[in-house]
Amino acid sequence: MITHNFKLTGTLKAVVRDETGAIKQEQDIKNLIVDAGKNFVCSRLKDNTDIAPSHMAVGTDGTSAAGGQTALLGEVARVAFTSATVSSNTIVYEALFPAGTGTATLLEAGLFNDATTGTMLSRTASINVAKAATDTLTISWAYIVTGK
Repeated sequence: MITHNFKLTGTLKAVVRDETGAIKQEQDIKNLIVDAGKNFVCSRLKDNTDIAPSHMAVGTDGTSAAGGQTALLGEVARVAFTSATVSSNTIVYEALFPAGTGTATLLEAGLFNDATTGTMLSRTASINVAKAATDTLTISWAYIVTGK
């Protein structure tokens, strides 16, 4: 009998830089792939009818991530990915929140397939960064496939 174990996990790295480019804060964070995200993956494997992930959002609500969530609870900004790279069973989405965008104490982040609504694939409420008006925030969000 052949047995395959397939596991998809997500992590993200958040880096806040000041106006000179110096790193003010850096975090490595786990996330929850929400129920809608799991269904999204299955849909993409079926027939590719769902639109691919394209945007990241940040917000100010620190309520714990839960499987049934479909949106951030306090979204303040959403931006398009600056890149998406596949290598060694991993895809990394990267997005830049420039100066003046998403200025707040950010407590949550999410990955979406639309500029304004769409399906939320993942959410974390473990982020805790203070982004000033002159700061930039770069988030690198990785999905890793493991198994045998």
